[in-house]
Amino acid sequence: MKSLFIVRHAKSAWDHPGLEDYQRPLLEKGKKRTKYIVDYLLQRNTRVDLILSSHAKRALETAKIIANALNYPENKIIISKNIYHGNADSLFNHFYDLSDDVSALMMVGHNPTFTYFANYFMDKPIDNLPTSGVVCIEFQTDSWSNFLEVPRKTKFVISPRKLRDDISRKRK
Repeated sequence: MKSLFIVRHAKSAWDHPGLEDYQRPLLEKGKKRTKYIVDYLLQRNTRVDLILSSHAKRALETAKIIANALNYPENKIIISKNIYHGNADSLFNHFYDLSDDVSALMMVGHNPTFTYFANYFMDKPIDNLPTSGVVCIEFQTDSWSNFLEVPRKTKFVISPRKLRDDISRKRK
């Protein structure tokens, strides 16, 4: 079994006009909202074997927040400029050399690319993967070489707002 976690970076700042887009940092609000995601992942005993992140500051900061929570070493996060500059099709290139020792892969990046990428695998497409949103797809295979041809299922689609709303509903 292989699992793919598709994560959009947390909410980022737009109030630094002198910064290049890839240099924009996270907002405190984005960091706090990512805590909902981290709590969800921890409740499900989530572990990852590899995290690939865009080189953009906001994506890498998000990857580090999640990595720290999941006890994944920050220095093992692989940074890929192709995630930032690429399109949904180019994301598949990351799978060609992926070791089968990796059972759970997390990719952290940007929209609209990540919404398109997630929709490639999903029976019920989403309109938008919100900031800090995560889509988890499970593939019935032991090898990444054939993950596109095997049965798969969407394990979950979560976002901070959805998790917050679910908590509110449970309290009523």
